[in-house]
Amino acid sequence: MKAPALIDLTTPAENERRALPIFSKKNTNTAMILALLAWTIAVFDYGLFGTLLPAMQEEFGWTETEAYAINTWIAVGTAIVCFGIGPVIDRLGRRKGMMLTVGGTAAVSAITSIIPAGLGFISNAMLVVVRSFGGLGFSEQAVNATYMNEVFQVTEDEKKRKRPGFYYSFVQGGWPLGFLLAAALAFAFLPALGWRALYIMAAIPAAIIVYLIAKKLKETPQFELHEKLTQLEKSGKVDEAHALAGSFGVQHSSTAPLKRIWEPQLRRNTIVFSLAWIVNFFGIMVFSILGSSVLVNSRGVELSDAFWMLIVINALAYFGYVFHGWFGDVIGRKQTIIIGWIISGISFSVMLSPLASSPFLIILTYGIGLFFLVGPYAAIQYFMAECYPVSCRATGLAFIGAMSQPGIILGGALFTIVTAAAGTTAAALWVGALGTLVSGLLMMMAKPIPKELLEDPSA
Repeated sequence: MKAPALIDLTTPAENERRALPIFSKKNTNTAMILALLAWTIAVFDYGLFGTLLPAMQEEFGWTETEAYAINTWIAVGTAIVCFGIGPVIDRLGRRKGMMLTVGGTAAVSAITSIIPAGLGFISNAMLVVVRSFGGLGFSEQAVNATYMNEVFQVTEDEKKRKRPGFYYSFVQGGWPLGFLLAAALAFAFLPALGWRALYIMAAIPAAIIVYLIAKKLKETPQFELHEKLTQLEKSGKVDEAHALAGSFGVQHSSTAPLKRIWEPQLRRNTIVFSLAWIVNFFGIMVFSILGSSVLVNSRGVELSDAFWMLIVINALAYFGYVFHGWFGDVIGRKQTIIIGWIISGISFSVMLSPLASSPFLIILTYGIGLFFLVGPYAAIQYFMAECYPVSCRATGLAFIGAMSQPGIILGGALFTIVTAAAGTTAAALWVGALGTLVSGLLMMMAKPIPKELLEDPSA
């Protein structure tokens, strides 16, 4: 049964002016907690594959190069899923969208745990198909950024309304927390229970979170208004739709969301963000997703020690989100992203060089690199949400987020080629570190969109 609307959607009287209802502090805090938990568990599943890749490589009988190739094929399937999910979320709503993405995570984790390893090509194909639907979990961040952007616009909590980037950073920080959880549980349970048990551990909390979202999360008034306007237009009540939109100071667009993000005022950022995500995910793939493999194969670290290092490194990275969320409110989100990714590229280059000759220096330079690599996503997710109107906000964010997968595909191909020719260290340097640096330079071309052009109900 659908929950009653938070907003007055009856036909307005002539020249009537309405305001969106506020989100209470309690509902705002509930939204933040559930969004953080949903993203953390989604990333837990997403990060498990890279974290467990060396162990899975042994059971499936892959060579180092074959393991990287499997990862690349999974990225192809993930891209397909990610590209399709945005328009679905813009039609289903933020609440149902979150249930879909986290529910998909639970299913993918559970099925991954039972895939047989002794069937050669069939086993590999099954793994690629199932793990491709991990794109549902990866797209959860697009739902979060869309949802929290709209919540912070109407919350009664003045602190959160004035400093949305800072408070959103706690939610987006689920990325390093998810990888920390994956590394910590792998460190604790992989030797005794094996990699399959870890995927079961990921499925159970995901299913619980779906239940909590269904019971506790409220839809945003912005989407409820957008949904009502769309229903009126589809039923032929165009004048009534315009009257209702006008009462809230909104100019509603019936253009398909995927088409809207390529309209003149939105096209530039769609292109710039997409290119930046593609090359930045060269670095994400190398240093976050395949972090354990890089430490083992490049720096000669034992696998158990690599897990321990990644626990420390990802704990530091969480504060990278908080810092960049706060810094984005202070100096601007665009500038924050540029500075962070350039510093990250330089730090990873040092980590891969002979200068990082001890475990302490490896952890320090890797930690700084990851701090400035993933931290800016607290700024860029919210920055992107500010650059698209309600009618296509989730589509824009999911579409750009899906560009991470071509980044993994292209970066994975380059990483595999360079690894085969010159080893993991050279591949990590020229693909991961350089890609991160270039992504920071690309962000210089992004352009904030004036609020009045977004046609948001909050405008």
